Amino acid sequence: MYQFDPPPIPKSLLPTMYDLPSEDPEEPGFPDQFHSLQLWLLKDTFRPSNYPSNKIFTCGNINFYYDWQHTMWHKRPDWIAVVGVDRLYEQRELRLSYVIWQEQVRPLIVVEFLAVGVDEQELSMKSRDAEQEPGKLEVYERFLQIPYYVVFDRFNCVIQLFQLEDGQYIGVGVENQRFWIPEIELGLGVWWGEYDRTGERHWLRWYDVTGNWILYPGELTERADAEKERADAERQEKEILIARLRSLGVDPDLI
Repeated sequence: MYQFDPPPIPKSLLPTMYDLPSEDPEEPGFPDQFHSLQLWLLKDTFRPSNYPSNKIFTCGNINFYYDWQHTMWHKRPDWIAVVGVDRLYEQRELRLSYVIWQEQVRPLIVVEFLAVGVDEQELSMKSRDAEQEPGKLEVYERFLQIPYYVVFDRFNCVIQLFQLEDGQYIGVGVENQRFWIPEIELGLGVWWGEYDRTGERHWLRWYDVTGNWILYPGELTERADAEKERADAERQEKEILIARLRSLGVDPDLI
C-alpha cells in the first residue's frame, strides 16, 4: 500500500471528486482506438495474487487531482493501478476522478502510451515557474512518488521503465521487453498477438511468476470451450468403443 501524506488542513474543507471537473476535452493527445483497447487489456490481465479484487483500482483517462494547494491541477494518466485502496469510492460509488487528498493512497504504477498529438515534453522533466502546472513526469516523481512509471511507444515497440530510487526516477533497462514488479508478484511486458479481433500487433500485457501471459476473459472462455469440446470428444470415442465391444459380444465392464 502506498499511502499519501494528507494535507495539514481538515479533509472536509477540501474539494472532493464531486466538486472537481471530471473531464478536460482540450487536453492534447486525445485517446485513440488503441488507447481504449490497450487499457482494457491491462485491466483484464492485472490480477495480483497478493491483493483481493476489492482492494485493487485501475483506470485510464480520468482526471487525477494531486495537489491540495492547487486543487484544479490534474493529469489524465493513460492507465494507473492502485493497490490497497477500495475499488469503489468510499466503498459505494464509481469514481468520477481520483482525488489524492481524499483517497490518500498513491498509485503503484502509471503507464503512458505515446500517440499522435502527445507532447513528449509533457512526459519529461522541464523547467517551469512556481505557479505553472508541472508536466506528468514531475507530478509522478515529485508530487506522487509513484514507484513505477512506464512509457510505451507502440509504433517503434519500445518500452521505457523508470523506477523511483531515493525520491527520483532512474531509467531501468528492460530485458526481452519484460520486467518484474515484486510488490504485486506480476510482470509487465510486450506481447505480440491479436486482441479484440484487431489483427496481430504489439500490446502491453501482464504475466505471472511462471512467465505465462495472464489470460483475459475472452481467452478464458475460449479455453473453457476447448476443454469442453475435448471432453465431449473423449466421451463420444468411449461410447463408440463400448458399442463396438458389445457388438462383438464383449462386456466392457469386464475389461
